[in-house]
Amino acid sequence: MKHKIAVIKGDGIGPEVIGEAIKLLNVISKKTTIQFDFRYLDMGGVSIDKFGVPVTAETIEECKKSDAVLFGAIGDPKYDNNPNVKIRPEQGLLKLRKELGLYANIRPVKAYEELIDKSPLKFEIIEGVDMIIYRELIAGIYFGNKGTSEDGSRAWDTCEYEETEIYRILKLAFDSSMSRSKKLTVVDKANVMETSRLWRKIAQEMHQHYPEIDLDFLFVDNAAMQIILNPKQFDVIVTSNMFGDIISDEASVIAGSLGLLPSASIGVSTSLFEPIHGSFHQAKGLAIANPIGTILSAAMMLGYLGYPEIEQTINEAVEESFEKGVVGKDLNPQKYATTAAIGSFISNYVADKVENSMISLWGEI
Repeated sequence: MKHKIAVIKGDGIGPEVIGEAIKLLNVISKKTTIQFDFRYLDMGGVSIDKFGVPVTAETIEECKKSDAVLFGAIGDPKYDNNPNVKIRPEQGLLKLRKELGLYANIRPVKAYEELIDKSPLKFEIIEGVDMIIYRELIAGIYFGNKGTSEDGSRAWDTCEYEETEIYRILKLAFDSSMSRSKKLTVVDKANVMETSRLWRKIAQEMHQHYPEIDLDFLFVDNAAMQIILNPKQFDVIVTSNMFGDIISDEASVIAGSLGLLPSASIGVSTSLFEPIHGSFHQAKGLAIANPIGTILSAAMMLGYLGYPEIEQTINEAVEESFEKGVVGKDLNPQKYATTAAIGSFISNYVADKVENSMISLWGEI
């Protein structure tokens, strides 16, 4: 089976971490009948430098024709530090999400036993945490009407949601909850926001079709507190665009590093897979970027393409790297492996495991 994959390295450490994911996928190709047709595209600051826009129409069309999109990172300090800049790298990702209809961002958050001491939270608080956050991605305040008055003294951002936009993300979250522990938390601000009240109304109506699920609601400020005080109470969380952006980054401290967390953005015809970390320009070219988040994103992509066994093998490889102490500088500043060394460890582990199980997984090759 051959899959067309759009690869967007992006800015900062993006090319370095994407390189390790491609290394792994190439190893899998050599060991199995799975083949990848990689199409390399530009987006973000690198696209602005080349073409004057954060994403070109050609990049968007190529992504639309792909089976999946694998993305690295976006952002550049020369834009972040200048509030007067009108064209920004992040605009490319927002446009791509909208054009591809990437309506649901899925972020698993897990406390790895070997890395619990790397988290700023206490062992007894995060031991055993395994949650997944569903964030609505192409509506809400990020995509609403916005503007600034002519004299610059007033600005506005409008938050809007349609019923259909809420329903489709809730459907994914309800279905995910059914396959897990049947506990679903809707995070909103229904005491003050009309959009949140609409979220609650639709969730309550849908709950009638999922009576087995324990459904509860939390205001976003309380949810942010509870993620730190008692994260083990959560299994599946679903929320709006901005709230999801904030609490998923907050939840990353449970894992010990932003560099460990993957994500999937599910669309109507294709989906995008990316680590949740930023472009981290300070580490660019130093071989200290942690590629685990990108590698796990590639694993999620393989699950999406229909290879859950290989996804699980990659997850096992990552845990093995933790057990063996093959970790990045973000986790062990005194004794750390380089970006390439971490990627090679995982690729070698997966190569051995896949080779030993080829017949049982794919029959005669």
